[in-house]
Amino acid sequence: MRILLAEDDPMVGSSLQQGLRKQGFVVDWIQNGRSALLALETTPYGLLLLDLGLPQQDGMNILKTLRSREEALPVIIITARDGLTERIAGLNQGADDYLVKPFALEELIARITAVNRRHTGRAQTIMECGGLKLDPVHHHLWLHDDLFSVSAKEFALLQELIRDPGAVLSREQLEDRLYGWGEEPGSNAIEVHICNLRKKLGNDAIRTIRGVGYRIGKVE
Repeated sequence: MRILLAEDDPMVGSSLQQGLRKQGFVVDWIQNGRSALLALETTPYGLLLLDLGLPQQDGMNILKTLRSREEALPVIIITARDGLTERIAGLNQGADDYLVKPFALEELIARITAVNRRHTGRAQTIMECGGLKLDPVHHHLWLHDDLFSVSAKEFALLQELIRDPGAVLSREQLEDRLYGWGEEPGSNAIEVHICNLRKKLGNDAIRTIRGVGYRIGKVE
């Protein structure tokens, strides 16, 4: 999942970006509100982590702008404002969750997972399709109950495909979701990841739709 982190505190922002990246998330970090809005207009994100006290454009205005456009992007507010009034206002304005600083990285990851689960309409954390099962929390992958080892990018690619089993994603869409700023992929990076996954899981694990892209297969 590609996340936009809008946080103006250098220590908090750097720590969160590094911690989330270690867990396999793609994280772009922005330190002011105007740049955050621009990034949201030009890049397809799976979730927004939003500080309220941003310079140039505060977080509440960003949230209001998003919801006025009827954009359903999941938003988790991360802020030091712990008053009941602020929490109610944030949730009523359209935030999916509200987390008060300081917080543990593990709690943030759990909340990201829960919000994503609700937005995709899944009751369980485990993602399944055919004989494949993914555990996004612990980064475990099973095929017919056999545990497989894959790289972080390979896991992320499978996760994007299995999120909507009927969808076909182009190479460009997968690149946008798997690589953040400063992580320019090679011209055939997606094809290499898919080739590696097919070697491990079988050729039917990922189907090529000629001229369009890729979708998850069924390995019964």
